[in-house]
Amino acid sequence: MKKDQAPATEFRPKQIYEQVADRIRGSILAGAFPAGSRLPSERDLAQQLKVSRPAVREAIGALQNMGLVVTRHGSGTYVTEKNSEISPAEEAGPQADFSPVSTLEVRLLIEPAVARLAARRGQRDPAAEAYLRRMAAVRDINDPAQQALWSECDRLFHRQLAMMTGDALMTRIADEVAQSMDQPLWHRLRDDGIYDEERIQLYVAEHRLIYEAIVTGDEEAAAFYVECHLKRVRKDIATRE
Repeated sequence: MKKDQAPATEFRPKQIYEQVADRIRGSILAGAFPAGSRLPSERDLAQQLKVSRPAVREAIGALQNMGLVVTRHGSGTYVTEKNSEISPAEEAGPQADFSPVSTLEVRLLIEPAVARLAARRGQRDPAAEAYLRRMAAVRDINDPAQQALWSECDRLFHRQLAMMTGDALMTRIADEVAQSMDQPLWHRLRDDGIYDEERIQLYVAEHRLIYEAIVTGDEEAAAFYVECHLKRVRKDIATRE
């Protein structure tokens, strides 16, 4: 390497939620929010930082995964004791996950097209039906085992729809999306958004509508149901206090 050359480093612009998390984490470390104190509401933080509430929601989820804060439903988000134990190496935080809201925007572009393509074949799929049955069997979303089962079946069901197209490239793209849905921040926000049995069954019903439209060859309905479902997911995970 020449003397005037800087060492090669990976450059990646930070996502909005990462910048928000950095600001909140910095305030915690500086003592503005001591251990046990309650953070301002998501709405107030969004106004103070001049960002969207979904960006704040994602930032809070990231800080939860880091153990810096804990959210008590119906009460608010509180600073934990962990912040006093953070080493300088930990201050930068772990490798960032993809923004769940951004992931959903990408899915809204891709998955209606997947549903249309799968509907052109109009074939039933045993694996997709198995995922539907397993999701429908979940009753206690607060049980970690059932929550994990739900998450895995939901993720693999959407991936299976791409398999049903018979298109290798579409399946490869779906694999990338499925990996983003297996990241901790996605799990955190999605699991917080699905918090009771009625919500579970609503999602199951939407998945069934998508599947039945595909296997009956109704391209328009399949794309429409996918879009409606993803918009509901986006609403559920973006803001909840």
